[in-house]
This record gives sequence, C-alpha cells and structure tokens, in this order.
Amino acid sequence: MSSLWTPSGEHFPKREEGDAGDAGGARGTGGAGGAGGAGGTGGAGGAGGAGPPPPPDDSVEIPSAEAQAEFDAMRRQLASTPAEVVMANHCYGIFELATIYLSHKPPMLFEARLAIDGLGALLNGVKGRLGEAEPSLLEALSQLRLAFVQLEGAERAAAESAANSAQN
Repeated sequence: MSSLWTPSGEHFPKREEGDAGDAGGARGTGGAGGAGGAGGTGGAGGAGGAGPPPPPDDSVEIPSAEAQAEFDAMRRQLASTPAEVVMANHCYGIFELATIYLSHKPPMLFEARLAIDGLGALLNGVKGRLGEAEPSLLEALSQLRLAFVQLEGAERAAAESAANSAQN
C-alpha cells in the first residue's frame, strides 16, 4: 500500500473495493465449491492465489478512522481552493526558502541559487495565470536575484582579499 506524506505525518489512504492488491477483487471471492476466481487456486475461504497481504511493518502507523477523516477533510478543502492560490502559496514557500539560505551566516549560495532558479522557472511556466499574487511574486523574485548577486559579490571580494593578504 502506498502512502501520502504530509507535514502532519504519513497517511495511508483506504483501498477501494476491487483494487489490484485487494483480496476481494477479481481473483479472491471464489466460485462454486470455494475455488478461487479466474486463475485462483481456491483453498480455505477461496482467497485466490495471492494469499493475504503481508502484515504491516511495525515502523509504519496505520491511520485511525479519525486521522483518515481529517485527511479527507483537508483534501476537500484543498480541492475547493483555486489552483492559482495554492500555486502562489507554494511560490511564497520557495521565496522563504531562498531567504533562509541567503540570510544564513555565511550565505548558502548554492542552495539559494537552486531555490531562486526554481522559483523563476515556476513563475515563468505559469506566467499570466497566478492572478493578483503574480506581480508581487515577480517583484520578490527580482529582490532575491539582486540580494544573491550582492552576497555573491561580497563573498568573492572577501575571498580575493584573503588571498591577497596571504600572498603579502
């Protein structure tokens, strides 16, 4: 069973009846005499050839009904939010990530460049479709790029100065 990671933890969606891994699907119910379905081997309970699923790993928590209901409510809320709002929110998150890297002492320029370039690529890819948030996001990207160039220049100058002092 696959899971879905969220900031509040890992969630395991319930399987629908008839999913490929579900013993009650095409092979599992058995026909006359308890034999397995198409291609199944039958046996006690007519579970087919696949057998029961393996027990869950002890390190993985299976969500409670309450957690599953909360997860379903979050999905409904997200589905009712316009995509431009969700995308803009993610862009703001990438902006914050870049500012964290730039404000680190010393600045983490490699990581900041990745975040800034990623934000630029995302904004370019959805140009004209982010609604009222787009102008402020484009301005924020410009400010990030300017800060990056200033910090990179200062770091380069400091390295050159240190190299020159070492030679004298």
